[in-house]
Amino acid sequence: MNTPENSSLGREVDYPAHYDAGLLFPIPRVAARREIGIDGAVLPFVGHDRWHAYELGWLDARGKPCVATATLRVPCDSPNLIESKSLKLYLNSLNAARFNRPDAVRERIAVDLSARAGADVQVDFGLPPLDGLIDGDSIDLLDVEIDCYGPPQADFLRADASDIVSETLVSALLKSNCPVTGQPDWASVSVQYRGPRIDREGLLRYLVSYRDHAEFHEQCVERIFLDVMRCCQTQSLLVEARYTRRGGLDINPRRATADLGAGPAPHRDLRQ
Repeated sequence: MNTPENSSLGREVDYPAHYDAGLLFPIPRVAARREIGIDGAVLPFVGHDRWHAYELGWLDARGKPCVATATLRVPCDSPNLIESKSLKLYLNSLNAARFNRPDAVRERIAVDLSARAGADVQVDFGLPPLDGLIDGDSIDLLDVEIDCYGPPQADFLRADASDIVSETLVSALLKSNCPVTGQPDWASVSVQYRGPRIDREGLLRYLVSYRDHAEFHEQCVERIFLDVMRCCQTQSLLVEARYTRRGGLDINPRRATADLGAGPAPHRDLRQ
């Protein structure tokens, strides 16, 4: 059964000596989505999980090492997410594999990831540009007392229905923990919306209440999206988190209402 507890997370694993697509460990999204009230094939958002791979290597046809970076996009409507350590191990398994052209590497990765995710995964060489903090109004300097660090408290979220605005609020203080190893996951998060003005202190308290919460990156972003949508009655909403790098990979889940699906062009944080 493909559950986080059955993955390679938290276990000592040998460095892969040969290419092995079987190292990829898919985890069905359905169980975590049921926990937050998504039960069915129709999702309340669009989006993707964008991975940045900083440590990609292989051998050319004559055995000379090649290196690259890559951006991987897993659609949020794929049946499965890809567990991060298994993705690292899989990419490492390419280090001793020979390819006659770089595009053959990209195509191989796309085929393997698509098969495990259950949907078409886009793979491109290169990374989005580095641009510092996410554009928007930071809420991190608010003078607010906080004493709740988990579980996430949607009750902190509130909005003024008499004041309709369009704005983007950002925070670099999102932290959650891996549900298997307990190790910390750090991220910057952006909440772009149109609707009743969101109380900034309440939003900051809510985001900080993830600090001791154990959940995968993708699941945290979906929970944030649904909580903000339900509690603040937003008309349009986009939530994106840029998580810091671990094992040569970082992940950037994005969830949005259909009208904001395209969202801003992808970038990377200074912490990435």
